[in-house]
Amino acid sequence: MAAPVNIVVGSHVWVEDPVVAWIDGEVIRINGHDVHVHTPNGKTIVANISKVFPKDTEAPPGGVDDMTKLSYLHEPGVLQNLATRYELNEIYTYTGNILIAVNPFQRLPHLYDTHMMEQYKGAAFGELSPHVFAVADVAYRAMINEGKSNSILVSGESGAGKTETTKMLMRYLAYLGGRSGVEGRTVEQQVLESNPVLEAFGNAKTVRNNNSSRFGKFVEIQFDKSGRISGAAIRTYLLERSRVCQISDPERNYHCFYLLCAAPPEDIEKYKLGNPKSFHYLNQSNCYELDGVNDAHEYLATRRAMDIVGISEQEQEAIFRVVAAILHLGNINFVKGEEIDSSAIKDEKSRFHLNMVAELLRCDVQSLEDALIKRVMVTPEEIITRTLDPVNALGSRDALAKTIYSRLFDWLVDKINISIGQDPNSKSLIGVLDIYGFESFKFNSFEQFCINFTNEKLQQHFNQHVFKMEQEEYTKEEINWSYIEFVDNQDVLDLIEKKPGGIIALLDEACMFPKSTHETFAQKLYQTFKNNKRFIKPKLSRTDFTISHYAGEVTYQADQFLDKNKDYVVAEHQALLTASQCAFVVGLFPPLPEESSKSSKFSSIGSRFKLQLQSLMETLSTTEPHYIRCVKPNNVLKPSIFENFNVIQQLRCGGVLEAIRISCAGYPTRRTFYEFLHRFGVLAPEVLEGNYDDKVACQMILDNKGLKGYQIGKAKVFLRAGQMAELDARRAEVLGNAARTIQRQTRTFIARKEFISLRKAAIQLQSCWRGMMACKLYEQLRREAAALKIQKNFRRFMGRKSYLTVRSSAMTIQTGLRAMKARNEFRLRKQTKASIIIQAHWRCHQAYCYYKGLQKAIIVSQCGWRRRVARRELRQLKMAARETGALKEAKDKLEKRVEELTWRLQLEKRLRTDLEEAKAQEIAKWQDVVHQLQFQVEEAKAMVIKEQEAACKAIEEAPPVITETPVMVQDTEKIDSLTAEIESLKASVLSEKQMAEVAKHGYAVSRAKNQELTEKLEDAEKKVDQLQDSMQRLEEKLSNLESENQVLRQQALVISPTGKALSARPKTTIIQRTPENGNVPNGDTKKASESMLALSNSREPETEEKPQKSLNEKQQENQDLLIKCISQDLGFSGGRPIAACLIYKCLLHWRSFEVERTSIFDRIIQTIGAAIEVQDNNDVLSYWLSNASTLLLLLQRTLKASGAASLTPQRRRSTSTTLFGRMSQGLRGSPQSAGFPFLNSRVLGGLDDLRQVEAKYPALLFKQQLTAFLEKIYGMIRDNLKKEISPLLGLCIQAPRTSRAGLVKGRSQANAVAQQALIAHWQSIVKSLNTYLKTMRSNYVPPFLVRKVYTQIFSFINVQLFNSLLLRRECCSFSNGEYVKSGLAELEQWCHDATEEYAGSAWDELKHIRQAVGFLVIHQKPKKTLKEITNDLCPVLSIQQLYRISTMYWDDKYGTHSVSSEVISSMRIMMTEDSNNAVSNSFLLDDDSSIPFSVDDISKSMQQVEIADIDPPPLIRDNSGFTFLLQRSD
Repeated sequence: MAAPVNIVVGSHVWVEDPVVAWIDGEVIRINGHDVHVHTPNGKTIVANISKVFPKDTEAPPGGVDDMTKLSYLHEPGVLQNLATRYELNEIYTYTGNILIAVNPFQRLPHLYDTHMMEQYKGAAFGELSPHVFAVADVAYRAMINEGKSNSILVSGESGAGKTETTKMLMRYLAYLGGRSGVEGRTVEQQVLESNPVLEAFGNAKTVRNNNSSRFGKFVEIQFDKSGRISGAAIRTYLLERSRVCQISDPERNYHCFYLLCAAPPEDIEKYKLGNPKSFHYLNQSNCYELDGVNDAHEYLATRRAMDIVGISEQEQEAIFRVVAAILHLGNINFVKGEEIDSSAIKDEKSRFHLNMVAELLRCDVQSLEDALIKRVMVTPEEIITRTLDPVNALGSRDALAKTIYSRLFDWLVDKINISIGQDPNSKSLIGVLDIYGFESFKFNSFEQFCINFTNEKLQQHFNQHVFKMEQEEYTKEEINWSYIEFVDNQDVLDLIEKKPGGIIALLDEACMFPKSTHETFAQKLYQTFKNNKRFIKPKLSRTDFTISHYAGEVTYQADQFLDKNKDYVVAEHQALLTASQCAFVVGLFPPLPEESSKSSKFSSIGSRFKLQLQSLMETLSTTEPHYIRCVKPNNVLKPSIFENFNVIQQLRCGGVLEAIRISCAGYPTRRTFYEFLHRFGVLAPEVLEGNYDDKVACQMILDNKGLKGYQIGKAKVFLRAGQMAELDARRAEVLGNAARTIQRQTRTFIARKEFISLRKAAIQLQSCWRGMMACKLYEQLRREAAALKIQKNFRRFMGRKSYLTVRSSAMTIQTGLRAMKARNEFRLRKQTKASIIIQAHWRCHQAYCYYKGLQKAIIVSQCGWRRRVARRELRQLKMAARETGALKEAKDKLEKRVEELTWRLQLEKRLRTDLEEAKAQEIAKWQDVVHQLQFQVEEAKAMVIKEQEAACKAIEEAPPVITETPVMVQDTEKIDSLTAEIESLKASVLSEKQMAEVAKHGYAVSRAKNQELTEKLEDAEKKVDQLQDSMQRLEEKLSNLESENQVLRQQALVISPTGKALSARPKTTIIQRTPENGNVPNGDTKKASESMLALSNSREPETEEKPQKSLNEKQQENQDLLIKCISQDLGFSGGRPIAACLIYKCLLHWRSFEVERTSIFDRIIQTIGAAIEVQDNNDVLSYWLSNASTLLLLLQRTLKASGAASLTPQRRRSTSTTLFGRMSQGLRGSPQSAGFPFLNSRVLGGLDDLRQVEAKYPALLFKQQLTAFLEKIYGMIRDNLKKEISPLLGLCIQAPRTSRAGLVKGRSQANAVAQQALIAHWQSIVKSLNTYLKTMRSNYVPPFLVRKVYTQIFSFINVQLFNSLLLRRECCSFSNGEYVKSGLAELEQWCHDATEEYAGSAWDELKHIRQAVGFLVIHQKPKKTLKEITNDLCPVLSIQQLYRISTMYWDDKYGTHSVSSEVISSMRIMMTEDSNNAVSNSFLLDDDSSIPFSVDDISKSMQQVEIADIDPPPLIRDNSGFTFLLQRSD
């Protein structure tokens, strides 16, 4: 990035600034090597010319999406480009194939929704705006096409957004791979669900980030041969183990320790924990809490995350026991023992913690103590046990803690991998590496040394990749690049890792000697590397050393290097934990091989770190790398703040500037021939005017200016560093001369224009003065003549005025009198009429109020009753739904119960019959006795009366005196005898009455018993009826479920018409009408339907009558003939599809709509499905679309569900909207409505003459299937048209570039040819639209469906063009807007030619692209206000869409600018206010592929179809079974 030497006065340059890093300005003076630059803030800066960089004044205002396109590839240019794009919320930028992602610190959901994924799927790299999806797509395509694994390396410092970027990568790869994981969770979700666990145990607070990952994570997403995700695995590298024991202020240890200290009280009591300040491993720093983080809540969240990833409750308990044990382990301190170089537990507090460690790890306390303070040395002669001094005992303690924690972390990773699931047979993978970035703090220790060593390794890998990409670019362009030097950092890596003289080797050597200190280690480094240019010894320190990394110099403090590097593998520790009674702890420490367990073996964290890093580099070397560099724009973590110094440092640490340095070593400036000629053609106009090839023209311009060292490729010009500035300087000189010439000519023109204006003014002034004098003279003469005329006219006026006054007065009086009379009469009539109107309105009001009140009361009553009925039905349906699972068992139980009750009922009936017979006999007997007694009483009464009459007669006839006494004696005797007889009769009657009373009492008792038995019998009958009703309801529910299953199978057929046919229904039983019966009465129909059901359900087919068999065979033959006939193309008759009308007539005549079971509907559906198997035959699809719509119209206006006539209005409204709901409601109609009012077969007329047919379940299902086929055929035609025009739309959105000849004045032929080529693409689209329109019109597809097709097609065109416009910056240009506008005019003309009948509102669907294109081609955009844009120019576009168009716009024709910065700022404020609304942030449109109509829409939009006069086809015309088709209606 050496500064160019072509800096002249007036040049725009970049100079260093202590506040903003780099500031632009204009060179005002040059004194030798000193340059004076005037900055926009009014200051003048003096800088050395070697530190001044040229500025590209013609850079796009929105920046470039690929920084290799920058005219000047240097540090300030890169920084300015990133800042410009970040201000526009363009957070992604390419540098070649490297993606730079700047953290926006705000939600930008529109960048990551499904629409955006669809746009980047399969798109070429660089075709669309930079995005993380583009990198993932390139990796996925490379893996699929080349069969090689790929890796994506995501790097950046803490808080730069690495984790979020990794999430987006996995989301997109899951979208491409598309495999669902366990329990409905995708692999991406499973990996992300493991993040809280890994963050709790692997993240900690550092100086720059509260949640910094202290390990490297490599996520392997595994794919099978077909490119679908088959598994995933998480590999972790380089865990910072030393942090467990040693932390520095203000950092923290790993989160899990603090979370456990904030656990619920019962957990704290169980683990004997307390405040974090009481633990040595945590109180080395004064930071215990994080702002905005509740450790107690995070602890519970971590436990939930463990549940999700499959860690059991027992394992969680064991994990936190181990964590608590590590905390207690850190509080064990030692003092000198009684022996020399021995140690012992310091105090009771340490003893308590020792006991807690033993309890938590389930091991022996004494064994734990011995393992900490004793060592066993195995010699050939004997085994020696020695004790450790307190210092070595502390080292042993810390080594144990680090080992336990490291094993625990590895166990967690393995457990998570098991939960996610891996594919051992996977041959290819895409790895996503998320690892810590380069670190340089005020104080840097061993951790920063290891991290920066890792980044040096990754930077070497990165440099090799960048150099490889440069080589591929040069090879592709076929230029010579052999002399370009590779920039390498191998010397730094040798300094760190070389054996035996590297820093790590010297550190391990120092750790192995007990007497070594950090000072001796530092002195060793000074002596070994005193001549190494990458190693620097600070002047004021005895233990610090500085390494010159690729990202800058970093000074390390060696004070704790030795302590942090020690990592003993102690056999005593291994034996202790292997003998633990906790299975979990034993699992962490499997038994070691025997040779390694005999003695302690020294190992260091540095060496282990180097081995893991080597393993990681080997993994990366086997994959094709892709790089994403994440950048944190500011340290306050807030949006819209871009700190230049911070970003520059991260670009250095991320290796981006190193990549630029590699590019600058070769050819940093690359321009296509078109761009080069467009910019530098002014240097040699004669070359442009000549008929030269673009490559030759570029060569001539460069040779003409005397440049050396450049290269001409196949499609680009490659310039060495500084040559672009030289060409720009010469171009500025040419443009300056041209500007001076223009100024000179302009000044001449202005001076001449002023002179001509003055002369013209003098002549005009003289003419005006002479004219004014002549006017004055003329005015005097005119006034004299006018005075005479005024006098004459005034006298005439006065005379006429007096006459008119008199006449007017007379007329006024007459008019007033007549008017008064007329007003009086009018007032009287008006009052009379008003009174009549008032009376009429009052009576009307009274009647209307009474009517409205009555109507309201009726409606309220009806609504209440309907609601009650609806709720009752809803409860019944819910209960029925819950009972579905036990229907079969309930049915069996009920059948047994019914049989038992039936037997009991029969027994009770027999007993009742016997009882009634006995009772009847007894009653008859007593009744006979009563009749006899009554007869005797009546006879006695008759004899008494007769005797009395005879006595009276004898008395009358006897003589008066003589016979007086004897007669009396005789009469007295008779009377006495009669009286005695009467008394005896009375006694007998009384006895008979008593006997009758006894009989009545017995009768009453028997009647009461009979009544009781009757009631019991009635109760039993009621129970039997209830059980029968329940069984009937259950059978009905079971049949409904079977019907639902059948409907689902039919729907599966609709979805896949090419699949197997549905299972055949039972044979149809048809009631054949005779000429005598014509229509079947309701009662007969009911009986007939019952008989049909009985026949169809009969299990003994041999009992069916032979005439019925022959009838079914004849009907089957007719059905076969119909299916054969409609399989052919029958054409149309008078615009009506013959096949649809033929099917409808036959089904109507055969009464197929009325039967419970039939197979004709399935066969028709299968015929239609077989016909449309060829999905690209639009003629066949249109033919069946016409037939299906017509047949559906006939069915819609004819069929009604069985029982619909008896349904109340509220029942109809509450009917279920699902298919099964409609079927079950139709099947649950009352038996009284089972009659089918039907047509006579001789009067098949228009639909107005038809009465609705109460259809059965198969007919209703057939209607549903036909509806589904109609929607499917419609979708196939629409999608075929979309497929045909999609490639053309891709060609229409991008206007062809104007060739070199178009740059010269008067050369417009090439532009016209290009425009004609673009119009040809639009004309191809119009041709496709016309072809489809012609096909559908020739097949008489209803205009309603045609309009829907073209409305959705134009909506698709609108979505594709508009989304491409927003995603591709090269499309948002002025000339491109003109091209697209001309193409839209072709579509508008097509809509006009197609007429509104077929085009409908299709043109209105293009409103987004029309307004967007209109915005691109308007002039004077900076003068437009936001209100004018949103209300007048683009009212349909959202503020996000307007913002994107405004920021991406560039004028490639006139060089004008986009809208003003004030408008841009207002848009950004409005978007920030709406940032919480995810929908409002999406600027892409969604293509609607739904079916935009319903059956009711078709029924309302289509006209009546007359089917009576359609002639049958020849195939069935002469068949006797189809004679009804030849009959005409009167």
